[in-house]
Amino acid sequence: MLIAKSPKYLKMNKLRKHKQMKRFLILIFFLIILSPVVKASYIFIPMDNSQKNHLKAYGIAYWTLQKDIEVSWLLNYKGGSFMCKYYELIENECVIRGVSYNIIADVQSTAILQEISEPNINMDEVKLYKAPKIAVYSPKNKRPWDDAVTLALTYAEIPYDVVYDEEVLQGVLPLYDWLHTHHEDFTGQYGKFWSAYRNADWYKEQVRESEEIAHKLGFKKVSQLKLSVAKKIRDFVAGGGYLFSMCSASDSFDVTLAADGVDICDVMFDGDPADRNAQQKLDYDKCFAFTNFTLVTNPYEYEISSIDVTQTRPKNLNETNDFFTLFEFSAKWDPVPTMLCQNHEMVIKGFMGQTTAFNKKYIKSNALIMGQNKAINEIRYIHGEYGKGMWTFYGGHDPEDYRHFVGDPPTKLDLYPNSSGYRLILNNILFPAAKKKKRKT
Repeated sequence: MLIAKSPKYLKMNKLRKHKQMKRFLILIFFLIILSPVVKASYIFIPMDNSQKNHLKAYGIAYWTLQKDIEVSWLLNYKGGSFMCKYYELIENECVIRGVSYNIIADVQSTAILQEISEPNINMDEVKLYKAPKIAVYSPKNKRPWDDAVTLALTYAEIPYDVVYDEEVLQGVLPLYDWLHTHHEDFTGQYGKFWSAYRNADWYKEQVRESEEIAHKLGFKKVSQLKLSVAKKIRDFVAGGGYLFSMCSASDSFDVTLAADGVDICDVMFDGDPADRNAQQKLDYDKCFAFTNFTLVTNPYEYEISSIDVTQTRPKNLNETNDFFTLFEFSAKWDPVPTMLCQNHEMVIKGFMGQTTAFNKKYIKSNALIMGQNKAINEIRYIHGEYGKGMWTFYGGHDPEDYRHFVGDPPTKLDLYPNSSGYRLILNNILFPAAKKKKRKT
């Protein structure tokens, strides 16, 4: 039986349908207007010369990982670019930090991945999963600009903890994924600064503080303390940690390990003469990177061993003609060194330090050379494996300060946002975020 509907009911029903249609049309309108954004579901951060701030781009990648968002590191694609799913908060952060980016659609991201997967193209995708926990081995009174790595971390807005002798000996290193050793002299000779600066207040204070820490921790000598710290760092790497060292922290680390149980410090450094037979007692098997080097025992010579080339470089080498070249590796077969060498420039400006670069003849055969000045046989950038972990040594003090002296003003990275030398540091910081892949043989 049909029931007649009242005019009032029909009118209300018509009004309701009209409102539904209106809402539907409004929805369709906004879908059409916003369709580019809806389709643009990835953020692409180029790392070639189109990038306004390469250094802060690493900070964006790290910050994204902190949000539990995966990042694709596109090896050798436009300078080692980054790509991740689109989120408005990531776009906003790129704008705030002045990092160049593009919003791309699914089809574009798929095309990029297909291109780099081609077997005849030296590119690849590496997934970054987790923001690595970072520690910097450094005296607590050092400021961030006293060291290129802390300067890079601060500028890129990447968080880190400062640890020193006491924390290391207490066993905190396994809590971290990545460790940088400040420009330390692990031999206990205070960088051989005694000859030039023994009367300077800062040098006296450094010696006083170091001896105080050593005695507090139960050591008679600073050299004994530093050896114990070096062994803890060695064990951290052997257990799966990542070590990055620059300048004197690289060669002095190996010299200390080789001299385990041997006194190589003269009387002005530790109160008694060095072992006359120290050279013959060195054990190179304990070293990460170097072998067959000779100790420099003269306290008036600003050098600890023959590994460093600072004193033997050609006299005509200067800021205008000092460069080193990065090696090119296979992204698909050698992803580790490929990651560590990502850059928008393959020829990098040289820079000096307590340890400027490494003499090739003292580098172990299983160490991987990643950057060198071939003309004068200087090795600048090396990498290797130890136990379950990996290490990288990078010669020089500050990539944007050619000849840094004690007391020089800090480098302002706002003036060098595209520094290719500093990019090598930041490659190493992001490296532990990837699934570890050992070099194929």
